Amino acid sequence: MTKTLEQLVNESANPVFVDFYADWCAPCRSIAPSIQRLAGEFGGKLTVVKIDVDKQPAAAARYQVQGVPALLLFRNGTVAWRSSGAMPYESIRSEVVKALGWE
Repeated sequence: MTKTLEQLVNESANPVFVDFYADWCAPCRSIAPSIQRLAGEFGGKLTVVKIDVDKQPAAAARYQVQGVPALLLFRNGTVAWRSSGAMPYESIRSEVVKALGWE
């Protein structure tokens, strides 16, 4: 059985990083390698999920995603950090580390 995003966010032992994106979105495509790099660097400590807003509009609406890319970081079921728009990898990593107290 596939978990919903809400179940994952609420039940995950790890913090959950969500990239809300769309295939037609150029900034979304530009940060995709950064999201993949984040998943690789923090594998086992951070769950990274990509949500296509065109295929899962209810998930985007649930978390009030107004534009893409939208990046949300959940810890213990609540939003610990959120951002909209493309960012360089170093900025994403820095914000995640700071929000989770991994500094």
